[in-house]
Amino acid sequence: MDNNLIKNVNELIEKADKMKKQEKMDLSSDEDLSIAIMNLVSIEEHFFFTGAKTGKSEYFDLLNEVREMRKQLLKKIIKDYEGEVWCISKHLLAASMRLLEVGTKQLSMGKKDEAQELFEKSYNLYSLFWGINMKIIDTKDIKKIDDSALNRHDDKKTGFMGKLGELVKKVVNCCLE
Repeated sequence: MDNNLIKNVNELIEKADKMKKQEKMDLSSDEDLSIAIMNLVSIEEHFFFTGAKTGKSEYFDLLNEVREMRKQLLKKIIKDYEGEVWCISKHLLAASMRLLEVGTKQLSMGKKDEAQELFEKSYNLYSLFWGINMKIIDTKDIKKIDDSALNRHDDKKTGFMGKLGELVKKVVNCCLE
């Protein structure tokens, strides 16, 4: 990862603030929208399974309507992309939502450690979604280094997902108006 892109958390926050001032991104609304999109992907899945289990094709018609809505809303967050970033983004949100749901079920069964692990994975995927779509991650600059280090200058070695999660916590805060 290129150190010149994001030198520290403060630089990322400044970059996000600048984007907000230029009205390029409303992170509070976009975070809410990303959660709505997660739920729309889940609704698509439920319409698929219900249609397949019941043999009623009208569920597939509903699936298509929800899919079109999800695509329109996803365009509000993912404005320009290359290669498979669109699909990667959709699947990151979908996987994040599924892990969140499974974690919630584990929590309700009293399995707090398993739930915490799933919640962490869910948040890591969600952070990766934002890292890609806020252009914090430039895949051409990614090189193999120590598995727990972000780059060769990383002293804390909490890993890429850990650092990205810290950045997203500071930048994507739905409670700031």
